[in-house]
Amino acid sequence: MTTRTSALPLAGRVAVVTGASSGIGAASAEHLAELGARVVVLARRAERLDDLVARIGKNGGQALALAADVTDVAAVRAAADRVAAELGGADLLFNNAGVMLPAPIEELAAGQWQHQIDLNVTGLMNVIGAFVPQLIEAGRRGVADLINTSSIAAQNIFPNFAVYSATKAYVTHLSRHLRAELGQQNVRVSAIEPGIVGTELQSHVTDEGALAWLEGSKQEMEWLTPEDVARTVGFVASLPPRVNLQQVTIMPTGQAA
Repeated sequence: MTTRTSALPLAGRVAVVTGASSGIGAASAEHLAELGARVVVLARRAERLDDLVARIGKNGGQALALAADVTDVAAVRAAADRVAAELGGADLLFNNAGVMLPAPIEELAAGQWQHQIDLNVTGLMNVIGAFVPQLIEAGRRGVADLINTSSIAAQNIFPNFAVYSATKAYVTHLSRHLRAELGQQNVRVSAIEPGIVGTELQSHVTDEGALAWLEGSKQEMEWLTPEDVARTVGFVASLPPRVNLQQVTIMPTGQAA
């Protein structure tokens, strides 16, 4: 049982986590709750969210499940309205929903291209549009955080990952612009760029070349865990209000690039 006191670094804060039904999102929701935040978990799979809320509650935390698809702008705005009405608004947003579908560009996998753009870019913007007003309002009272999940693919070159990498480059560059725009309003903006993390992302990959590369890397090195990234998110959000980590790259020790 986690002992919850006012000494917890995120006590009194309201954290919204998207893509919370598994992987980095679920681990981050649990960790932010351990640090004292009231957590709103948002994803499509309601049953998984209910299980996550139960785990958080069992460990002494507080969580609210909101089932929504981030590509549905009306559903995301409705979720934001509930957060405002029931919890007074969010002051920490971990924008984490995403998908990775590598394939050689000559395969012309237009459906996969669009799915990645819809989720990694449009979904990201839907969430930002819905919750940034709450973050700005929270900034007037102290400090707020917008943390976006990007990837080392935003910086590095991986054959067959062109569209995925381009969506993550968007996330990183957008985050830097928003930091400059929102920082004066006490809203810190950070991009988290993980290397290879063992999550459900790999289970969505169908390209044989990418699958072989991933399997080979798993034999060569120890991948990051979702909990590794979750602790990074918690650290970024727990820093003094004057400190903003603009961009954090977190890599497996054995991953060279």
